[in-house]
Amino acid sequence: MTSKQPEIRTPRLLLRPPIAEDFDAWARFHADEVTMEHLGGVQHPADAWRGLASLIGMWELAPAAMFCVIEAESGEWVGRIGPHAPHQWPCKEVGWGILREHEGKGYALEAAVASLDFAFRELGWNTVSHLIATENTRSAALAQRLGAYTVGEATMPGSLSEYQVTEWRQSAAEWWARREQFEELVPVG
Repeated sequence: MTSKQPEIRTPRLLLRPPIAEDFDAWARFHADEVTMEHLGGVQHPADAWRGLASLIGMWELAPAAMFCVIEAESGEWVGRIGPHAPHQWPCKEVGWGILREHEGKGYALEAAVASLDFAFRELGWNTVSHLIATENTRSAALAQRLGAYTVGEATMPGSLSEYQVTEWRQSAAEWWARREQFEELVPVG
């Protein structure tokens, strides 16, 4: 990995940029109806491959993009989480998605905490948002647990423009004021 492509370790996870070997798990993630219900719908493997290729490329074009989340002990691919701000995206976002078989283990919270630390400390972002479909109550609960609050609706760009989402946001100052509550989960490194 180059300095532009960091790895972040938490007690149970490794967050790293995607690699070609992630494709099988990535395709499984994007083929799951429940997982993809609020993420644009199920994708054909060819579309999922282009999405993974785009994410790999985004790491070359931007200071950061979503990480692949790997369970440290097993090496198993868990999901994708991280800071990203694609071209014409409505905000700087930390987004998340976990494979259904890994839900309920606290991985999304752990990886989101590490991603927020990275976005505020390493990328120097002043605010971070989470764009969440109104019906996605589980993601909204995670955003709220992280300290974010709703600031209104946002329209996605390009081919996603039919999707209206709720924007959850917090500032760096707000994050660092409450960061201590996550110290046991993810120590500040």
